[in-house]
Amino acid sequence: MKTIFLSIALLIPSMLFAQTNTPSELTFATYNVSMEAENYVPKGTKDISEQVLIKELASGSNAQIHNIARIIKTVRPDVILLNEFDYVKDPSQGILQFVKAYLNIDSEGQKAIDYPYCYYSTVNTGQPSPFDLDNNGKAEQFGADAWGYGLYPGQYGMVLLSKYPIDMTQVRTFQNFKWKDMPGALQTKKPDNSDWYAPEAWQQFPLSSKSHWDIPIKAGNKTIHVLASHPTPPTFDGPEDRNGKRNHDEIRFWKDYISGEQGAYIYDDKGTRGALKANDSFVILGDQNASPDEGNAITAGIKALLSHPKVNNDFTPASKGGPQHSSSNPFAKNHTAVWRMRADYVLPSRAGFTVLDSGVFWPEKGEPLADLVEKRESTSDHRLVWVKVKVKLQ
Repeated sequence: MKTIFLSIALLIPSMLFAQTNTPSELTFATYNVSMEAENYVPKGTKDISEQVLIKELASGSNAQIHNIARIIKTVRPDVILLNEFDYVKDPSQGILQFVKAYLNIDSEGQKAIDYPYCYYSTVNTGQPSPFDLDNNGKAEQFGADAWGYGLYPGQYGMVLLSKYPIDMTQVRTFQNFKWKDMPGALQTKKPDNSDWYAPEAWQQFPLSSKSHWDIPIKAGNKTIHVLASHPTPPTFDGPEDRNGKRNHDEIRFWKDYISGEQGAYIYDDKGTRGALKANDSFVILGDQNASPDEGNAITAGIKALLSHPKVNNDFTPASKGGPQHSSSNPFAKNHTAVWRMRADYVLPSRAGFTVLDSGVFWPEKGEPLADLVEKRESTSDHRLVWVKVKVKLQ
């Protein structure tokens, strides 16, 4: 699987001027935008691909995409990860078109926003495997038999947008890291205690259902490692809990990666081994599909990440709209999805930052833009989550 490294600044000359001063404040965000082909075709459509998203982006007038852009232009993050944005091989028809046709324009009183840099690459969703991974008696290549659930390569992909340059020479991707190579991996068993996956499938099985990315952002003299991922939902399986175990280990990957020698086993797609350096500043972004308090995930994974001494979890982004959606739920103000759970995370390191503010974009009914989140089809079944930090220069 070929990895593409992309900087929009290489393509648009007017954006070639990098910022040299280190900013005093930065806002990081993550947003599952539901911009995948199944969201734009009638239910049950079988012949779908990334061409569906290409068509919607090219029109410049898709209402759902327009509303997503409105929310981004309202929050105005400096760096944002978009989950469930289909991978399109030609970026000029994918992420560049989204930036050009939806973000780079003034609309309805909102000023345009620009992201001169992005990282956009392949993922494991929809990558066909030759194995019967769901054990239904048929090796069907796609769907549940793909290396990550998907009906076509690149479905449910992800992309990082940044106002600051990306150090492309230092990007690390872990799309092909094998699940078997994680010490203590949660292997799936059948009721008779035999292995769920055939031995030859387990030898090839990637840990990431999409990918794991370490993307260094150069904010003036400050390097910030954006650790981006989107673990599989811990559902849509059976009592063997194969997806739940993968979700746990996908989350655990970042816990090990920021833990020095504990992550020494990790290797990237170029074959380089080792974890993040001890004093590096980082921000973990993504739809983790797990909550420490609710849902079907194996909670040990997300709890271990949230309690890691290098992760600043002294705050939890909240909203006023969440409690209206789940009035009797004690965790509702921290929910990031309409299915009543905290699933999406922005987790800065303690090193390099002081947290100033945070939130979940979920306005109360009657507030400006509340209509954009009242119906799932208006935007997404997830909410944008953001954290504003003060940058420490030492």
